[in-house]
Formats: sequence, C-alpha cells, structure tokens
Amino acid sequence: MVVCPSVCLRRLGGGKRPQEVGFGRFLANPKVTVERLIAGWSDQTAGAVAGRHVLAIQDTSEISFHTTTERRRGLGEIGKGGRPRGLLLHAMLALDAGTGSCLGLVGGQIWNRHGRVPADRHARSAEKRESHRWVATAEQAKEMLAAAAQVTVIADRESDIFAVWARLPSPDFHLIVRVMQDRRLADGAVAAFPFCATRGIALPERKGEKARSAKLSLRFGKVELAPPKNDPAPDLPDRVALNCLEIIELDPPKGVEPVHWRLLTTHSLVDAKAAWQIVDWYKMRWNIEQFWRLLKRQGLRLEDSQVETAERLLKLTAIAAKAAVLTMQLLQARDGTGKEAASVAFAPDELALFEKLDVKYRGRTDLQQNPHPKRSLAWAAWLVARLGGWDGYPSSRPPGPITFKNGLEQFRAMANALKMFDVCIP
Repeated sequence: MVVCPSVCLRRLGGGKRPQEVGFGRFLANPKVTVERLIAGWSDQTAGAVAGRHVLAIQDTSEISFHTTTERRRGLGEIGKGGRPRGLLLHAMLALDAGTGSCLGLVGGQIWNRHGRVPADRHARSAEKRESHRWVATAEQAKEMLAAAAQVTVIADRESDIFAVWARLPSPDFHLIVRVMQDRRLADGAVAAFPFCATRGIALPERKGEKARSAKLSLRFGKVELAPPKNDPAPDLPDRVALNCLEIIELDPPKGVEPVHWRLLTTHSLVDAKAAWQIVDWYKMRWNIEQFWRLLKRQGLRLEDSQVETAERLLKLTAIAAKAAVLTMQLLQARDGTGKEAASVAFAPDELALFEKLDVKYRGRTDLQQNPHPKRSLAWAAWLVARLGGWDGYPSSRPPGPITFKNGLEQFRAMANALKMFDVCIP
C-alpha cells in the first residue's frame, strides 16, 4: 500500500489476477480479524516511545464509501445530510513531545453501525455508547505506552467527557482536551481570569481556510469540574480539579472567524510559559489531520475502494491505517530532524538489507555520504530515497512522495526476493 500508494486490490496485486484473488481471500479469512490487525498497529510503537514524553493524539474520522440503494455493501449510516454510508475509524497517534516526530499508532477502534439505536443515550451504560472509545483508547495507551517517561493524551472537543477527566489521569499520564460546551463548575470562573500574555502563531490551512498568522491573548487558572446533572454515575467523584486556558484572537482580520480555544488540562501551570507550552502541544494535534489526508484523499484514497462487503472493508481500513503511518514517518524523516530508530518502521531482516545498501551507496566524498546516524529512521529514509532516484546531494531538492514510492518499491522487491529464496543476510 505504501509503495503503490493505493488500496486497490488490482494495483496491490501488480495487475496479476492470482495475487488480487489471494489478497481478497486474506480479507475474507475469518482468522484475520479487525481486532488482531489493530493490535499489530503498536508492535513497533511500544519500543519507540521508551524514555520519551509522548503526545498521544486521538481522533475519529468517517470513512465514506460510495453506495447505491441496490449496493449498500452492508455499510451503516455515517455523518449528516444525504445519509452517507461508511465506517468509522478512531485512532491514536504517538508523537515525540519535543520534536513532533511520529512514533507510530497506539490503538483505536473501527466499526460499522448496524441501524440506529432507539434508546436514549442516557439510558445506556457508558460502555455501550460510541463515546466510550475516548476512554477505551486512552486505557489502551496506558498499557502500550508503559515504557514512556510521560504521556499526554490530546483530543478535540468530542473527548470533553466528565468520565475522561475522572478516570484517566495519573501522575505521569496527563490530558489536554478542547472544551466542547459550557460546564458546571464546582469552583472557579474562567471569565474572572486576567489576560496575562500575547503571542503570534502560524495557523495551518484546513477545511477551506487559508494558512495565516494570528495574535492570541492568553489567560488561565484553576477550576473544579462538577459532574453533569443529567447523566450522573455513582462511581464518579463529585468534582475534578483541573487547569483551564482560554486563548482568544481579540483582533481578527475582517471576515475571518477568530481563534477561540478553551483548553482543559491536568498539567500544572505555574506561569504563562507553562501555559503556552500546553498550547504548543495542543497545536500538534494537527498531525492527526495529516494522517487522515494520507489515508484518504491525498494518499491511499481508501474511500475509493470497491471491496464488496463491510466486513472486508473493516479489515482493509485497519491495514491501510498502518500503511498511512509508515508513509507519514518517512516523509517526516527525510530532513533528519527527528531521532527515531529505523525499527519504528522496519523489521529486523529489513534493517539488515539496509546495512548492505548503505555500503553500496557510500560515495567517495563527504557530500555523497549518508549524513544520518546508522539505523535511524532518517538513515533508512535517505537510502530509500537513493533507491528511488534521488542523487543524495544536500543541495538537491528534498525527495518527495513519488521518490519514496519508487524507492520503497525497489526495496520491497529486494526484501521479498531474499525471503523467496530464503537468503539470510549476515
């Protein structure tokens, strides 16, 4: 998938019917389950996070597939307007808090809705609601990211649930969540906090809005959340102490909706510098938007898949998510700013092949040398780019997705040939 880049079975099979049919049978195999595929997301992530402060960013995306009245493919309704059909993918991405480098996927869920639930959501237990995914995925992170020095879970407004604040935090497991709605406070009032600092930031392009700069004003203080009156739970505390930040663009450009964020966090805030750090970490949430783009329209084009059944589409989505993260890691590693090991993206036998390629592409001058630490992800990405036709000179234009695609195609062909003939690289 990374090499093509595509999820089309015909392309993945290289235009060869037996390989296309074989992959289709793999998706149809009852022993291949979505749960086991998702469990494999974090195989390399768990080791990559050791000793780091990790930002665990979680979000949900609707995967919309084209259907007709005659061909629903077993897909349930998603979204609003026109009643589109598709799946829902909830994923958590691990980033290094210092560099923003992608360390891999942590966990998540993929599901297909089977009709509408008639009962009022307040009549259902928390575990039976879709919103429980925010708690369940963060609980997965506690296990998968156990080797990290510290974890900060970051999520947008849909994760602003009292149970999240009450159950998840621990001394080295923190939360940053954007506030979704006005909340009952047991103590404290955000409006009473004085503005104490300003800063200019660059806002990325998103959803039709152009990239631009903004001047933000900051205020923060302590609050105590009270549980919701309409949805009490006997096992939850009667209040939770947090810190709240309000970031406002007081003088936005004409005709532009101003930036206005309210963030809740379990991190302590001793001064404005600490508060701005929370804002900077929250801004890294946009990395998961890049992940969705690589998975869908600007990368693998998952939503164009013509796979016939929802059951197989669920599995295809789980595989595609892993491929999208690998693509993201290679694109980030090309400039060498991160310090990730190549093992976050490649298996041990593949690293042995990279060692041989490193000797092959070792030039006679310093400018022709791989400048990155051996067995780092940047070192592997440099070699993949050379396989893809890049000349390796620092003055050259950085390798792009097509170069990486071509390089990975060559690399995978070499690795597969060695496996086919059972060759062990010393």
